[in-house]
Amino acid sequence: MIATTNVTVTGVALCELSKRNIKTVFCDEKHNPYAELSDYYGSHNSSKRIKQQINWNSDTVKEVGYRIIQRKILNQAALLSKIGADDRAELLKIFAQELIAGDSTNREGHSAKVFFNTLFGLDFSRNTECDVNSALNYGYTILLSCINREIVANGCLTQLGLVHINEFNGFNLSCDIIEPFRVIVDEFVYFNRNRPFDKDYKHDLVNLLNKTVELGDKKYLHNAIAVCVKSVIDSLDKNKPELLQLYEFK
Repeated sequence: MIATTNVTVTGVALCELSKRNIKTVFCDEKHNPYAELSDYYGSHNSSKRIKQQINWNSDTVKEVGYRIIQRKILNQAALLSKIGADDRAELLKIFAQELIAGDSTNREGHSAKVFFNTLFGLDFSRNTECDVNSALNYGYTILLSCINREIVANGCLTQLGLVHINEFNGFNLSCDIIEPFRVIVDEFVYFNRNRPFDKDYKHDLVNLLNKTVELGDKKYLHNAIAVCVKSVIDSLDKNKPELLQLYEFK
């Protein structure tokens, strides 16, 4: 993480970071993550993989996208149960059951509103500038960067998403896969909600990648992300959504 604009990094250093598979993220003048360094060649057969990605079955894409969003909502419900907001958690479980492919009834949006208002108060909005939102955004960016690296390593494009299809978003697929993992950042920020967003806080958010989680068995978060990304791509390549391995918050 290059956390300031008051630094000079040589081209040699940047090339070596890429060769060693170290993701490099650059921050802007406000010290917020703004851009990242991405390899040209993440896989030996990337052109073949991209052709496969373009031809993913649309029904499988919808099903995988649906399962990812449903798991996100269920993970949010699990966190609310953990902090004692059982009534709100039950509401989110209902939203997860009501979710349909394409989410035309906006169950995901309703869940997000209930979730964040329960964690941070009824006056909280994700659009305001505050330490909580800065920490959430910073943490999400760390996860997103790790997911980007794994997608590229598997020879796929981050731009071609499942649910996220914004033409101006270079990380649509990454924004899909991150969804079940967001709760890890949400939990950490909730328990540090009164803490100033300073250098130490940023270091702690980066260190979440070394957190031990369960996905099949116990593993570091960055390894769990690698497993999840591979399972998403495999399920789409083989038209088998049952191959998905999504993180379940406990």
